Amino acid sequence: MLVLANVRERWSGFLAAFAAVLVGVALVTTTLTIYESSLPEVRSRLSAAAVIALPERAVDEDGSPEDRVPWSRGEAQPITDGLREVPGVASVVVDRSFYAQAFRGDEPVRDEGAEEAGHGWSSVRLAPYRLVSGRAPASDGEVVVDRSLGVAAGSSITVNITAGRTRFRVAGTVDGPGYYFTDDFAAHQQPGVTAIALLTAKDVPLDTVKAGAEAVVGAQASVVTGDGRSALQPAYVTHKRFLGTQLIGAMAALGLFTTVFLVASLLVLATGLRRRELALLRLIGATPRQVRGMLLGEALVIGLLGSVAGCLAGIAAAPLLQGILRGLDVAPPGVTLRVAPWPLCTAAATGVAVSVAGAWAAGRTAAGVAPTEALLDSRAGGGAMSRTRWIAGAGVLGIGVVLAIVTASVAADRRIDTAILATMVFIVAAALLAPVLVGPVGRLLTKPFERSGSAIALLVRAELHAHPRRAASLAAPVIAAVGFAVVLSGMVETMRVAYPAGDALRLRGQVIVTPDGTPGNTDEVVAANPVGKAAVPTRAFVRDKGGRRSVIDVLGSRDPRWDRPGQAVLGARMASFLGVRAGDEHDVRFADGATVRLRIARVLPDAPARGDFVVARSLVRRHDPAALTDDIFVPAGAKATAVPGSAVHDAMRYALDDYDTDARLTDSLAALLIVIAVGYSGIAVANSTGMSAHSRGRDFRVLGSAGGTVAQLLVLSVAESSLVATVGAALGVLVTLGPLAGMASGLSQATSTDVRLHLDVATVASVAGGSVLLSVVASVAVTWRGTRRRTGHAGKAPAPPRTVRTG
Repeated sequence: MLVLANVRERWSGFLAAFAAVLVGVALVTTTLTIYESSLPEVRSRLSAAAVIALPERAVDEDGSPEDRVPWSRGEAQPITDGLREVPGVASVVVDRSFYAQAFRGDEPVRDEGAEEAGHGWSSVRLAPYRLVSGRAPASDGEVVVDRSLGVAAGSSITVNITAGRTRFRVAGTVDGPGYYFTDDFAAHQQPGVTAIALLTAKDVPLDTVKAGAEAVVGAQASVVTGDGRSALQPAYVTHKRFLGTQLIGAMAALGLFTTVFLVASLLVLATGLRRRELALLRLIGATPRQVRGMLLGEALVIGLLGSVAGCLAGIAAAPLLQGILRGLDVAPPGVTLRVAPWPLCTAAATGVAVSVAGAWAAGRTAAGVAPTEALLDSRAGGGAMSRTRWIAGAGVLGIGVVLAIVTASVAADRRIDTAILATMVFIVAAALLAPVLVGPVGRLLTKPFERSGSAIALLVRAELHAHPRRAASLAAPVIAAVGFAVVLSGMVETMRVAYPAGDALRLRGQVIVTPDGTPGNTDEVVAANPVGKAAVPTRAFVRDKGGRRSVIDVLGSRDPRWDRPGQAVLGARMASFLGVRAGDEHDVRFADGATVRLRIARVLPDAPARGDFVVARSLVRRHDPAALTDDIFVPAGAKATAVPGSAVHDAMRYALDDYDTDARLTDSLAALLIVIAVGYSGIAVANSTGMSAHSRGRDFRVLGSAGGTVAQLLVLSVAESSLVATVGAALGVLVTLGPLAGMASGLSQATSTDVRLHLDVATVASVAGGSVLLSVVASVAVTWRGTRRRTGHAGKAPAPPRTVRTG
């Protein structure tokens, strides 16, 4: 009952923590709901396939399951024959997907799924598509297309395939996406088999068919039904899902960290301001355990209320976040929001756990204060730093320094995450060490006013000296807001300069032929540009040194140094992964299911521009007819030719365009994270400042009795809050310089250019100024309200209450 009564009577004091929990739970709910809604679904193109047999999966270099190891034609044939004999199977379809894209004139029809839009005619039976006009393709020169293209049966159409633009006769049209060729043509484009679909007879139990199919394929393959068929996803959908997951994951991580940080800070401040109340409880017999129990109970109630409100707010905000992801083109197509129980339960449990953890940290100190000592002051007092806080602050600071150094040496794809992690650690360190930083810095800033005889400056200096912990609690949210704004905007600005400059320097003098509206360069484009690097990538399967079946990236090169049949050139890391040396031989299984023994001609230092595993271009083309060529790098002095579906750029234009896509996503991610961090911190700044000002009503009454006016008290409030917020903003900038400097150093090494630290001054100034303004407004509003409510007469501050002596 006491817990509920405290929450009801002191609701304004818990409002900040409630708001922080609400926002944090709402963010977690929204991101998890989007994640749940974006999980792979069964593609409509395969909806009629009740059972699908899939080859075994290989793992990547980190041991994560990745690509399916394709069956060769010889391996697939007996499996197909065996599946036809399974009771209940009506027909068996070998499903193939390869690059196909229509052209209108010299312009490709935009299609983000073009890389897997081509299929054999048999695959149309796996989808709820029907032949609208015409007939099935009867020869390799015919195709059935989507009727939405507006091409009539009997006419001709230009379809871009790996070989280049090719004229086909339109045999018919269907009411669904895709290009359907003869099965023989599809088998030539994609010889390897990665999926065999089964159409079942009516009223046949799927479990029976699945068991029969598993007996045919054996233990080295898998048979999926129902939702398991969602394992077959187009590469572009998987990529979008990955990008979207990265974005919402970063949002959730930052939101969770900020929630924990701010809730703990707010509860520590709120508990510190209740020292007199807690001391009275101790005097009437309450034990430290009971006091801690009361504080934890209050936090539990606040956590539950905030979590419920947060879950509702998160559900309401999910469509907004989904719209943002769609605007950024990182949401899988056709996603429908669905609210599942587990995101709500996870978010609510997180909110309650954060509240209880923050209260435990606050109550651990408050409950241990002796009653007589606590009664000396109703506000946060005591020494600036306890021994535990010193040790924790120094330890966390040390970890931050290590992470800042590591940022300069980690791989490029991990540099941003490491820099953000280092900043988080530094923010925690700054918050822990703030009592010994805010006070001295504040007193240093007010020293020039000491000789002026100003009472305001004297009072501000005395407050910072007497109550450094309170000042540190007010500065903590400002440190977080400014710190995240600086590190996120600084990373964007530094990378915006570094990456294009590094690429332009590396490619200086070259001309680059890039795809234009297509997913890659065809052999037609390569033939038009016979000089220069034209690597064709493929995925191949090998045994690593531990004997595991692994999938690797292989580049087919026409560079005379590497274009040698039967040989491969490896980077040092890849050679170590496979356990091979120069002169060894190693088996490589390609996309068509064929295994080729290659001799390791050379092992060279790693070079991303060359590739980790390089073979002859003709070898890749022979075993992966559907593979498209990467950008073509034409050396200085040679002529570059653009054919329809490609474009020619100089080094600088290529570098800027190449970074533009990444920059757009990075800018958007940084903006979202800054909004989250600043929004959280804005709530905490306003509420903590208001709480602090409200708790000082007794101080203001004492000052009023000494002749202080309302205007003077407001000036004092403005001076204190603006000074503490300014010091917090300065610390927020300082904690980011180490991680950003480490990232700039790493970029200098990666790009071979002189990369200096760049800050977005406008963003930093806006966040810092906004934090100071919020702090001042909150402090003035609470002080004004308190003084006007108790004003004895106009212009005079309230007088202190009389003390009535008895006995």
